[in-house]
Amino acid sequence: LMKIGGGNHGIGIHGTHLGSGDGDVVVRYYSDESRQTIPWVAYTVNGQTTVYAVPGANIKGLTMRTMDCMDCHNRPSHTFVLPNRAMDTALAAGAISPALPFAKKEGLAILKASYATRAAAAQQIPAAFIEYYRKNYPAIYAQHTADVEAGAKEVLAVWDQNVFPHMKITWGTYPNNLGHTDFPGCFRCHDGSHAAKNGNSITQDCNACHNLLAMEEASPKILTDLGITEPKAAVK
Repeated sequence: LMKIGGGNHGIGIHGTHLGSGDGDVVVRYYSDESRQTIPWVAYTVNGQTTVYAVPGANIKGLTMRTMDCMDCHNRPSHTFVLPNRAMDTALAAGAISPALPFAKKEGLAILKASYATRAAAAQQIPAAFIEYYRKNYPAIYAQHTADVEAGAKEVLAVWDQNVFPHMKITWGTYPNNLGHTDFPGCFRCHDGSHAAKNGNSITQDCNACHNLLAMEEASPKILTDLGITEPKAAVK
């Protein structure tokens, strides 16, 4: 469960970073133009400022910025995903049959290859996926031709939605700073290395932003509470 919070300082993620909007919480930082590497952070609460910096932080040539919503919510529209996550999604949805051997491995290899134009990709990506099964698994290809061809189309669709050669957009060109899975995101500051002179550091404690609702449970109650699974029948 994410501690999203509201506008009051200290309540959730929003309150901790932006406060009530009346200036009682201000976060400033130095970064380059990409805003992906942040060596220095100043955290001001009710007029009291604490500076956190990584060891040997060099802010020369960097620009100071006051944090706002766009520092985390930097994907206002089209979300560009990385190939590994895109393949997992396609397999989980059945758009690519998980019964095809090494579908993800081969799909990733094809997706990460370079294609000069969209027309080239439209021809080469499906052909490469189909040829892999035709050559290496002829029996499977013969029995599951429709699945292989459908998978080939889906691999192309994944590429089409995320790579645009004429715009010089490829995998990872535009990071997603909301979270910390595929890109550093929160860990740009919450990496455990930003320390103040008094020894305190910007926290990396998961509980600062999350409430763990279940861990290593076979049938977590929260799934029933959310209506995702049916409650188990009472044992007589």
